[in-house]
Amino acid sequence: MRLGHRPSRDKRITTHLCLVARAFGAQGIYIAGIRDDAISKSLDKIAGTWGGAFWVEFTPNPICLLKGWKKSGGKVAHLTMYGVPVKKVIRKIAALEEELLVVVGGEKVPKEYYLVSDFNVAIGDQPHSEVAALAIFLDRITRSLWEEVSFKDARLRIIPSDKGKTVEQMGQKKESFLR
Repeated sequence: MRLGHRPSRDKRITTHLCLVARAFGAQGIYIAGIRDDAISKSLDKIAGTWGGAFWVEFTPNPICLLKGWKKSGGKVAHLTMYGVPVKKVIRKIAALEEELLVVVGGEKVPKEYYLVSDFNVAIGDQPHSEVAALAIFLDRITRSLWEEVSFKDARLRIIPSDKGKTVEQMGQKKESFLR
């Protein structure tokens, strides 16, 4: 869940949160606040080209959604620089059987989110990007297994290369773009 999305200011950051969530294995994202169709269209286009399913849902009442999530048996991890260090709680969170909802803020996060969360997880104790925090958290919780995921319905796929850019158009010849 992305808190504090302001369409006039945060399009790129929120889109980058969505891209990280998708690439690192999340199924979708809730965005608190005003509906921003540009983000949904952008993610639909990315999934159409690079494969995978990823949903985007806007919620006008995020705290209500979190409480409902917990009521249905899910757990909530809030990423913040004020919580328990990630290295101290990541194993406990990774071992959960329940569905996990990860909350990332943008602007100042109200106290209520800290109270409703099962885990307030510190990704460092200095100001940092919520995009970086989400990437670090998802990498650690998946033990880097997200790297092994293959999006089977992709139209394009990157072929690893130490020089240049090699992109495979699925079902077609590879193209190389050198730099």
